[in-house]
Amino acid sequence: GDPPWLPTAIHVITTQGGLKHVRAGLCADAANQLGKLCQDYALPMPCFCEAHIHLITDATGKVLDDVRTATDNSHAADFISRIVRQFTADEHCSLHVSLSGGRRTMTYYIGYALSLFGRVQDRLSHVVVDSEYFFNVDFFYPPPRSVWVVRNDGTGFDASIVEVTLAEIPFLRLREGLPAPLLQGNASFSETITATQQHFNPPEVILNWQQASLTCGGIAITMPPIQFAFYVWMLQRCLHNQPPIHWTDQEETPFEQQFLKIYQQLFGTNGNYEVIKRTLSKGMSKAWLEERKSHINKILTQLLGTARAQEYLLHSHGKRPRM
Repeated sequence: GDPPWLPTAIHVITTQGGLKHVRAGLCADAANQLGKLCQDYALPMPCFCEAHIHLITDATGKVLDDVRTATDNSHAADFISRIVRQFTADEHCSLHVSLSGGRRTMTYYIGYALSLFGRVQDRLSHVVVDSEYFFNVDFFYPPPRSVWVVRNDGTGFDASIVEVTLAEIPFLRLREGLPAPLLQGNASFSETITATQQHFNPPEVILNWQQASLTCGGIAITMPPIQFAFYVWMLQRCLHNQPPIHWTDQEETPFEQQFLKIYQQLFGTNGNYEVIKRTLSKGMSKAWLEERKSHINKILTQLLGTARAQEYLLHSHGKRPRM
């Protein structure tokens, strides 16, 4: 890029089997090829230490030796997505993810994890180099001067003329479609995929009157009773093709009576019913309606994610705002 993007820290995700290779090539007390690279090209040395090596573990915290079985793959997917989620939670961090190295499933998982959690400032890349150099344990990068590297068969090559290409990979950023709990919690990789898939399914609302429970797009929606009843009232009006409401409108059955009937069906007349009834004794005010709309939309956005929630929010209609 122009100006070039330079990392301030490097983190490596690997297994127990890969740990020795990372230490041998990058750590300061070994060959420290990272330090040599920065010195050769006058680059600022990014922070890299043992704490920046993330060993993949299973659900019990046991470090994996390798990623070979279906169970290993499941643990790797959860671990990798958790690391990417943690880094992308920092709005001041810009993440550059490299697909180079590791098992193919590992590179798939980290690329997919970045697609799920990545932001506009994050990047995905792959290093392209001929296989004869890629698998040579003595070649790390093309230095600015001639350096002869010997192959296993006794032949050699000049490392300074090896062509290495950094290929940036475009990726879909699906973060805005994820519910807040998935961005903030520790959901598994498969749970996150399932939640993301809901974004592409047709809108679906399921209401259980007896249990006063509601799901939107397969996600359970929890609201305080007054917000819950108001949302159900709006859903019912939509289902019956009734027009949007405005606080100055009049219908044969006043709005407050329609709402209280829904509230009573869901929660009975105990608790706050009488308080709400007194509040609405002079009708529904503009402020009361706007407060319900604001609170409901905030809850839906938090639970469903900004993009997915759009199909379920209470929207204003027309020049005289109605909902």
